[in-house]
Amino acid sequence: MGRGRVQLKRIENKINRQVTFSKRRSGLLKKAHEISVLCDAEVALMIFSTKGKLFEYATDSCMERILERYERYSYAERQLVATDLESQGSWTLEHAKLKVRLEVLQKNQRHFMGEDLDTLSLKELQNLEHQLETALKHIRSKKNQLMFESISELQKKDKALQEQNNLLAKKIKQKEKEEKEREEKEQAQQAQLEQENTDLNSTSVLSHPLHSLNICGTYQATAGIGETDETPLENQNPAIPAWMVRHINRLKACTTLFYLWF
Repeated sequence: MGRGRVQLKRIENKINRQVTFSKRRSGLLKKAHEISVLCDAEVALMIFSTKGKLFEYATDSCMERILERYERYSYAERQLVATDLESQGSWTLEHAKLKVRLEVLQKNQRHFMGEDLDTLSLKELQNLEHQLETALKHIRSKKNQLMFESISELQKKDKALQEQNNLLAKKIKQKEKEEKEREEKEQAQQAQLEQENTDLNSTSVLSHPLHSLNICGTYQATAGIGETDETPLENQNPAIPAWMVRHINRLKACTTLFYLWF
């Protein structure tokens, strides 16, 4: 059968207790030495017996250095814990203050909304009324300021649009004027060309002698001396005006009568 589990409790027998202390002390010192060698750790072990006798072990026999290091780390840890506790207490206090402030603000908001007014006294109601009137004055003042700024901005935009409209109207008038001048110039040039063509045609007709107009041929045809194929004057020169054709025809008739008379 295997060994049962030993219940840890104080050994009442003094001799057995002393023997157990000696054995366990030696084993504990041995384990401390082994862990310091195997793991390259700094180990310090102190044991006091029931009679107050000290048994100790330190790596490389540097108990004081290890104890100083322990004190430094222990002090730093205690300071850190204390700081955390203070910070935690400060945050707790701050949370409580903010919670109370939030409740007050929510209560004031309900009062401003006209709710929960039963708990207020006459003086508190008067103060609340005064606060609301002051707030309304500030609101109206801000509203009027925004309206004036909006009106001023609209007036500036209107002025800018009017200036732009006037500028466009001037450009349109200038363009219409230029178009009218161009049309008048074109009409004048066209009239001048027509006048030049008329003068040229008149000069061409008047520069020809009467026989070029086939007057003699007409006389011969009338007198019966010989027949000649006469082409109408309008077909010979379509550019001759009608009044000049009529005038030439009258000259032809007069010339024919003159030859007949003689």
